[in-house]
Amino acid sequence: MERDLSYFRPSKVWRRMPLEQRIVAAALFWADEQSADQQLEAVGSIATQMKFRPRSVLSLADDRKARYLAGLPNVSDSVAARALVSYHLALQRPMMGAFLDLLGISHENGLIAEDTMSKPDPSKLKQAAADLAAKYPAADVAVYLATLVSQDPETWDGLVELPEAQPA
Repeated sequence: MERDLSYFRPSKVWRRMPLEQRIVAAALFWADEQSADQQLEAVGSIATQMKFRPRSVLSLADDRKARYLAGLPNVSDSVAARALVSYHLALQRPMMGAFLDLLGISHENGLIAEDTMSKPDPSKLKQAAADLAAKYPAADVAVYLATLVSQDPETWDGLVELPEAQPA
């Protein structure tokens, strides 16, 4: 039987974040040069929701676009995934690196160094998540662990049942 991972879809992880945290993540998303395709998709979503022309959305200041994106009732998985990645790469690298260190996974400043990584041992995963939650804010840990599951469920599905991957 296949496990239901809908709780870990990027759009669901995004919606569980507090508005202020989504605004920060959205600002980082708009500043990310690697997010051009998802930014165009977000412009279309904002334009539709706000009844603006896409060109008008494009001309908005980034802080206004960030607020609009963070306030959208629905964001696609692709936009949410890119915003979550932008957020973590910009602000959560120490936590990302600490988690990978706890698992003994080689990384470069929080980014996994290996192209092919073996699935972490469930007991090590459980202990690493608990240790991470003891060192960092629970809400940040929950978003990070849920983001890992959303990005690569095959590798990180051992996090699904852990309380640290659930919102506080």
